Amino acid sequence: MTVDPNLVRELAEMLGETGLTEIEVEEGNKRIRVARNMTAAPPPAAMMAPTPTPAPAPSTAPATPSAADAPGESAATEDVANAVKSPMVGTVYLAPEPDAPDFVSVGDTVKKGDTLLIVEAMKVMNPITAPADGMVKQMLVENGSPVEFDQPLVVIS
Repeated sequence: MTVDPNLVRELAEMLGETGLTEIEVEEGNKRIRVARNMTAAPPPAAMMAPTPTPAPAPSTAPATPSAADAPGESAATEDVANAVKSPMVGTVYLAPEPDAPDFVSVGDTVKKGDTLLIVEAMKVMNPITAPADGMVKQMLVENGSPVEFDQPLVVIS
């Protein structure tokens, strides 16, 4: 596999600009993952192998109920689990341009295929569309915020 060093540098710069810890791109059968360890100073060059993460130590303390276990919270957790998720790492834009109104707001009715927001990745604007008809119940991201792959973005019911 031939690695494009300019692409690796661009991905590493994106990590620094956005504060993300890793980014992965795939084209055909080639995949490049660039990651950095946030517990130490960033390495001078991007890492090409996954960073191993230690397994959490088993807890000996008795289990205590969390806020997610509270009544009424399971519906919110379920909503986020069914949210429209980011298909890539990038930056979220809620409007087509800075002075334009947002594509959608909480309470708006959307149809399948309507643009909900844009995720910019490597200077490419990627529209994220509604997977089905429904109403926007919750916006889980803010304009200009970085997002990770598979991060929940919008809840539609």
